[in-house]
Amino acid sequence: METPLTRLVGVRRPIVQTGMGWVAGPRLVSATANAGALGVLASATMTVDRLREAIREVRSRTEAPFGVNLRADASDAGDRVRVMIDEGVRVASFALAPSPELITELKDAGVIVIPSVGARRHAEKVAAWGADAVIVQGGEGGGHTGEVATTVLLPQVVDAVDIPVVAAGGFFDGRGLVAALAYGASGIALGTRFLLTSDSTVPDAVKARYLAATVGDVTVTRAVDGLPHRMLRTELVDALEHSGRARALLQAVRRAAGYRKLSGTSWLRMVQDGRALRHGKDLTWSQVLLAANTPMLLRASMVDGRTDLGVMASGQVAGVIDDLPSCGELVERIMKEAEEVREGLTGS
Repeated sequence: METPLTRLVGVRRPIVQTGMGWVAGPRLVSATANAGALGVLASATMTVDRLREAIREVRSRTEAPFGVNLRADASDAGDRVRVMIDEGVRVASFALAPSPELITELKDAGVIVIPSVGARRHAEKVAAWGADAVIVQGGEGGGHTGEVATTVLLPQVVDAVDIPVVAAGGFFDGRGLVAALAYGASGIALGTRFLLTSDSTVPDAVKARYLAATVGDVTVTRAVDGLPHRMLRTELVDALEHSGRARALLQAVRRAAGYRKLSGTSWLRMVQDGRALRHGKDLTWSQVLLAANTPMLLRASMVDGRTDLGVMASGQVAGVIDDLPSCGELVERIMKEAEEVREGLTGS
């Protein structure tokens, strides 16, 4: 299936696997790429040296194009961009809007720039700065999210920009792909659905927790870092939502200490990073610390399997997923379903 997205990035399928921290590693990305979709490596939870190693590992597993997801506000974003350029990465994706200068640097080096946005005005901004395409995530999507549903946000963005638009938030099958194309999108981006594959390195016990979840078990909370964050309801989420300020601060300090030990980040840097994530919000000190070490909370679940100590970012689609196909099986299934739906609509 050819769309503006597939022509832009050189893949065979109009499907993107999003850059999920601690989840989208070389194995998942290469399996996605080999299935004909665009795999995106999550770099925010890697050191710069590890990023270079991971890119080379993906390259050793596939000859297909793939991307790397970056945090535009990271202090070492420039170093990461240079690694991507040196290693010949095809696509750069961003969770936060990259600066015009960063977009220009990447484009001058032949890298395709695809930021993720959650509002029409953000899509208009990055398009004006030269972004090649944009991923638009509606409120159904996992992680930090907005309040506007994909079915409302997507047509707004499609009408507002002249670059390819990729739809995210609530997609998991071929019906969704056809629906997104009908809205004017050039493809769909999936996070939770790729997390729940046999190629994902997330521990089996954690995958089982996702598979057992109903739609009602996927919640949006501000208790972790003060921003709307869609995730599975876990013991930690309950504890944070019902803790007083003193107890919440104690828990945050303890978890922040663990993150500092793992990452080598100083207390000052961690607080600075947390404050940078405030976005004008009136956060408590516990939320500032939790905002800075949210990667540690994700790691506890996604790597260590400690669902009692970590957060489990999740789209609402977790409540309707009940199996663990390989990436190849998943992509082929989506494309087959999409073709069947299209044939049913046309009567052919």
